[in-house]
Amino acid sequence: MSTELSNILPRVLIVSRRTVRKNKFVDFVGEYHLDLIVSYGAVPVIVPRVTGVHMLLDSFEPIHGVLLCEGEDIDPSLYEEEEASNLSPEELEEIRRIHASDTSIDKEKDTIELRLAKLCLERNIPYLGICRGSQVLNVACGGTLYLDIGKELTNKVSENQRVMHIDYDNYDGHRHVVKVVENSPLSYWFKDSLEEGKMELCVNSYHHQGVKRLAQRFVPMAFAPDGLVEGFYDPDAYNPEEGKFIMGLQFHPERMRQTNSDEFDYPGCPFAYQEFVKAVVAYQKKLNSARNVPKSLKLDQEMEKKRKIIVRSFSIARNIYEGGHGIHQSKQSELEVGAEFLESNTALTLEQESRLKQMGATVRNASSYFDRLKLNEEREALAKKVMGKMSVEQLSDIMSFYHMMGQICSEVLERKLQGMVNELAT
Repeated sequence: MSTELSNILPRVLIVSRRTVRKNKFVDFVGEYHLDLIVSYGAVPVIVPRVTGVHMLLDSFEPIHGVLLCEGEDIDPSLYEEEEASNLSPEELEEIRRIHASDTSIDKEKDTIELRLAKLCLERNIPYLGICRGSQVLNVACGGTLYLDIGKELTNKVSENQRVMHIDYDNYDGHRHVVKVVENSPLSYWFKDSLEEGKMELCVNSYHHQGVKRLAQRFVPMAFAPDGLVEGFYDPDAYNPEEGKFIMGLQFHPERMRQTNSDEFDYPGCPFAYQEFVKAVVAYQKKLNSARNVPKSLKLDQEMEKKRKIIVRSFSIARNIYEGGHGIHQSKQSELEVGAEFLESNTALTLEQESRLKQMGATVRNASSYFDRLKLNEEREALAKKVMGKMSVEQLSDIMSFYHMMGQICSEVLERKLQGMVNELAT
């Protein structure tokens, strides 16, 4: 049963974070993320932060969704090297000292996650970025980051606008206010918790960097009092029911839980994960549906030429039956191609072969038949008059015969061309 589920449930890739334990590196992912992904019906697939993994991402296919979360600071050279130019060497050293656990750049993790983010953007794979994951998404689309919020933003706003975005002594318990943008996905998720007119939430955050210039394709969903973007999304790529979801949240809804309890601060906290997985499921269905569509047969130049000749032969025959027009003697050789093709088939029942041979004979004799019947315009008019006197049943039989011929020809043609391809392959 577990094997069947693993083949049925959609897969969400999550890149691990590396830390040191007993002098060895250990990869981990926060369990809150994994619990929520599993609870809503998807399978988390952990991509280890191991050297060279960025070259092996094809091995993790099929990818139905990507969730990127915690980690170290993104290498500033990946967005704008001059972002650090406004800070003095002393300030940079102070940042590294205060945020020692976050400022050690992990280039391998950067490479893996940026490749996954760009893959999602190229294929419209659902993407949810939490904290660092939101920053990765913004950088992948050409946006930039504050190298340090405290140095570059907090000191430039008035006292009453300043926000403490990180508290090392109170990771889970720390909260600060954000204002939610009306008519955004966040406003719908938290609608039962937002006071009319205020649109404010208290969120958990744990970061010293954040969005400086938001990439053009994104729309903000929430702001901190100091103006920092706390959530954004792509409105053109957001429709969970249709498998569309591209979003970044700077805060941590998964950690917004009451003290010594797994109960969320707000009912809307898990909605980001719920809607994300909904999009992942829908994307998987679309992907499977696309894969079930038979791929068109690829032919080489010579076979494509033969196919066009056969198709033209049947087109001429169709015009004879439908249009009632005469045919020039020069067209008879083209009709012969279709007739020979029909009569050469041996992969059908005796009854089908007999019908096809009759069709072939009809196609072959069509030219001479019309030459006899329509030697001039008067005889052509006479033929139309004869057809006009036919009963509905007779005309219906002729039409049914033609449609059956078209269907059988299509099936036989595909089978024969496939046989040619197989012969060439061997």
